[in-house]
Amino acid sequence: MAGSFTDYLEDKILKHVFTNTAYTSPTTVYVGLFTTAPTDTGGGTEITGMGYTRKSAAFTVSGTGTLATNSAAIDFDAATGSWGTVVAMAIFDASTAGNMLAWADLTTSKTIATGDVLRIPIGDLDITLS
Repeated sequence: MAGSFTDYLEDKILKHVFTNTAYTSPTTVYVGLFTTAPTDTGGGTEITGMGYTRKSAAFTVSGTGTLATNSAAIDFDAATGSWGTVVAMAIFDASTAGNMLAWADLTTSKTIATGDVLRIPIGDLDITLS
């Protein structure tokens, strides 16, 4: 399974830590769904229309500081048309446009048809640093 921080976020972190360049983390982060996976430079095909919007997400970080996991379920609205097959997701700093911060392929792709609701249960969205 592929996934990573984006080049955008890596640049911000490196400059913040090693050159004392301020980086203000977003107040809220949002999960976006993709039918074609993005890469560290962005891209990919995010779902548009048919009742789709990015959803806000809350995370907790483990005591060791190497794992962030969603602390509340993330529920997307019911699809008003076929979203196709979701193969990846990404974390953004805005509900629309904004900057992609991290992305990952899904463990299992999911086809979303009209009326389907995609739900990420508590603790099922993990971001790990090693």
